[in-house]
Amino acid sequence: MTINIEKEIDMEFDIDYETVIKEVVQASLKKENFKFDIELNVILTNNEEIRLINNEYRNIDKATDVLSFPQIEYNTPADFAPIENNLPSYINPDTQEVILGDIIISMEKVIEQANEYGHTIKRELSFLVAHSMLHLFGYDHMEPEEDKVMQEHQEAILNE
Repeated sequence: MTINIEKEIDMEFDIDYETVIKEVVQASLKKENFKFDIELNVILTNNEEIRLINNEYRNIDKATDVLSFPQIEYNTPADFAPIENNLPSYINPDTQEVILGDIIISMEKVIEQANEYGHTIKRELSFLVAHSMLHLFGYDHMEPEEDKVMQEHQEAILNE
């Protein structure tokens, strides 16, 4: 498994963010029964940079907490049959790992939201990584039923 974590900001944290990210990614893979080795990119940035990316890719000119860019298209969430049936198209030939996608997190939002919701930075970062991993597995929360399923999976991952 390759998890590339790039910290683009000059902020210090009193948590081991790399370990937190890796543990949540592993818990997500386990919860969703993802059987392949993965390659994943995680970028830690600030509100201004995530605003620019959000505007460029989603035409929403405001900062958000996390953006997910999956490299796999799913017919239904966490249905990994298309990967199994066509594995070479999803694999990085250099690493033989499935390219899962990219996660971009505003660490400024992590701190803001941790304060707003009254929990730790570690808990907020964990939540956003779990949330984003579920998007990379094809989950969404646009409809109430989808949102309920996604929340249940997030809680299971965080409990892990």
